[in-house]
Amino acid sequence: MAGPHRDFRGTLAPTFGREVTVPGNVRLKSARVAAGYASQRALADALGVDPRQVRRWESDNPPWPQAPIQKELTRLLGQDMRALGFTPPEGHEPASPRRQSPANIPVEGSLPVVPSHPPTTMQPPSVAEDFAAVTRAHRRMYWSVAPATLHPAALAHTTLGCALLSETAGETRRAVAAALAETYLLAGRIEFFDLRLPDSAGPTLLRALQAAGEADDHLLGAAILAHTAFIPGWSGDREAAVERMVAARTYARRGSAPPPLMAWLDAVEAECETRCGNVRTALHLLQHAEDTLAAASHADGEAMPEWMDWFSRTRLAAFKGNTQLRAGHLPQARTTLLGVLDELPPTEAKQATVVLGDLAAVEAAAGRPEAACEFARRALEQLETTWYATGMDRIREVRRALAPHQHEQCVRDLDERLYGWTTTVSALAR
Repeated sequence: MAGPHRDFRGTLAPTFGREVTVPGNVRLKSARVAAGYASQRALADALGVDPRQVRRWESDNPPWPQAPIQKELTRLLGQDMRALGFTPPEGHEPASPRRQSPANIPVEGSLPVVPSHPPTTMQPPSVAEDFAAVTRAHRRMYWSVAPATLHPAALAHTTLGCALLSETAGETRRAVAAALAETYLLAGRIEFFDLRLPDSAGPTLLRALQAAGEADDHLLGAAILAHTAFIPGWSGDREAAVERMVAARTYARRGSAPPPLMAWLDAVEAECETRCGNVRTALHLLQHAEDTLAAASHADGEAMPEWMDWFSRTRLAAFKGNTQLRAGHLPQARTTLLGVLDELPPTEAKQATVVLGDLAAVEAAAGRPEAACEFARRALEQLETTWYATGMDRIREVRRALAPHQHEQCVRDLDERLYGWTTTVSALAR
């Protein structure tokens, strides 16, 4: 028996019997659902109109909307007025969908371009959750999967996300864009912290910012901008780092950021100031971050975005310990860092290599080479299984500080471990 087919007017026309008409403007309804607006009220709220108006538009004879509503309707649903089932009155030209991209910035390299043009093929709303589920899985894998393995998978996921942006609209498109921004941010974090490729991290984070703009997600924008500040901050360019942090704080205020995000911004700026030699300023910023978290705890307001899994009270203490070390406050740094090491959960293996490296640096600065080598050895053991370029950088700094003791047996033993087959191959391969 032949099945029914749908003709261009939106009717079900069974080949074996009478024609059954599906009432209403099915084109608009289909576009609404595909864009993530499950009900007429949801679309009405997005447009700022009465739900009865959307009901009239989805009727058999939809009235022609006014020009401002046309523009917003085509922007939200990603199709022109004719494709949405409207027939323009004589003398009226229908509006065409056009998104205003917040970041049409040329970026060099082979990264996929974040599209800002209207869709041609519409994906179902479920595609946003499916795409975001992979983003969440990659984010969890970051803490255990080798960066050289995870990085290409994350970049491949961004290629898919950019393609989906061209096939979605409305709430669905915003959800895809937010997950895409998270994925670019993850790739940028891997490039900067794990692989020590700052020249690659810059363009990747810019793509992340473009995607966050497409999602209109100010908190993600703040997080991405703060990550971009690390790049000039670590190279000693304080002016550029401060400028990016001002932008990050602006986005955070615009998005009504929760206290933990504001405290993390203080910590990022503190690290940049530390790298630029301004340890007193950094310590003031870290004190402000601690006060912010304390106040949030008393007010029961420590909730943070799901994607912000790189920060906690313990992580803040790790920032502080490093700054105390660079300020020459060795007893305080030792106490802080030992406390961090005790509190870090087993899943924080990458951060543990950094803390162990900082403890080794404390002991090296205190003239205790054997203790320094012991902490460095523990860090290298961890790096053999969980590679983290930032942790290896700390160990190399310690080894340079131990140059006056290089003929001592403990330092020679450290060299055997530092330049052993496993560690050397890991460093070169990743």
